[in-house]
Parts: sequence; C-alpha cells; structure tokens
Amino acid sequence: MSAHPILRPTLAERRKQETRMDIARTAARLFAEYGTAAVTAEQIASESGVALRTFYRYARTKEEAVEPLLATGAQRWLELVAAGPHRLPTLPELEAAIQTSLTFDGALEDLETTRGLIHAMDDDPALRTLWHRINLEGERDLFRVLTDLGGPTADPLQLRLLAAAAAGAIRIAVEQWASADASPTGEGSPADLAVRSLRALAGGIGH
Repeated sequence: MSAHPILRPTLAERRKQETRMDIARTAARLFAEYGTAAVTAEQIASESGVALRTFYRYARTKEEAVEPLLATGAQRWLELVAAGPHRLPTLPELEAAIQTSLTFDGALEDLETTRGLIHAMDDDPALRTLWHRINLEGERDLFRVLTDLGGPTADPLQLRLLAAAAAGAIRIAVEQWASADASPTGEGSPADLAVRSLRALAGGIGH
C-alpha cells in the first residue's frame, strides 16, 4: 500500500477545477491564435461561457488564466512520485513518472495548446515570467516530496540537484519540442526528450 494516499477532491472542488481548466484552455487557444496583446479578459470570459466576475475569481490577470494548463503536467508527475513506494525513486522510476505525466489521456491536446503558448511567450514577458515561476514551484514541490521520501539520512544537496534536474528536464524538453514543431509522440516528443534530458542532467548525481 502506498504511504502517500491521494485525497480525492469533492464534487464542488472538481467543478471548480474543471472551470479553471476550461478558462485556461480558452485563454491559451486565444493567445496562440491572436497573441496575448490582442486578447482581453472579457474575451476569454465570454468564450469560456463565464461572467467576467467569475473569471477574476480564478485569475488576477489574463496571463495567469493559463496557469492550470501549464502546471497540470507537473502536478500529475508529483502525484505519481508521491504515490510510489516510501523511498527515494530510482532514475528509471522518475523516467516512468515523467512519461506517464506527458502521455496520459488528454495530454496530447494540452501539449499542442502549450506549444502555441510557448510560441506566444516570445512577445509576452508576463507569460514567460509565469512559465518560469510554474517550473520553479514545481522544482520546489518535488524537492519537498523527495525530502519526505528520503528521510533524515538523505543528502539535501543531492535531493536539490535531483529536483532541479528533473524539473529542468521537463521544461527543456517541452521548450525544445515546441521550437522544433515536432510530433507529440514518438522520437522527439516531450516525453522522449524529457527522459533523455533527465538522463543527461542526472547522470552525475549518483542516484
């Protein structure tokens, strides 16, 4: 049995999550199509089927509206790592978690939307800042999970390096894939590039 049970959200929480994700996907689609400067919060709310007041309950700015979409892969990956055996994961186990988090049902559609967002970041500093903040928070969250799994005898420096390597591998992979306009599956896909990046970055950590 897993030592890290995952609490299931209530129906109300699931509906809120679905609304946030609907808004995020709408905002991402509009940003990719028109550029962030040409899109308003009112437009995102209207095309999401929610009132503007509701939109601002979920996001302070139009750029922040896409946060759930950009963060979903990292959240799923953290859940997979935390739900595993109560010990530090091996490198193959981390690779398997990355592959699963980037290939789950619905992931390919979200990845294609994320590709458009990454292209839109070239002209939007706020969107780039959000992307890097999400990745930094993912790295910190992973470090906390690894610290819990490693226990008091684990080397904090090694855990920080492992968390940085894993989070960096995913970010680099998605950015490289987006810039290359490659297929979301197979060789050159985010999952393939992330595993290759993790092996390269974590090779000297000794775990």
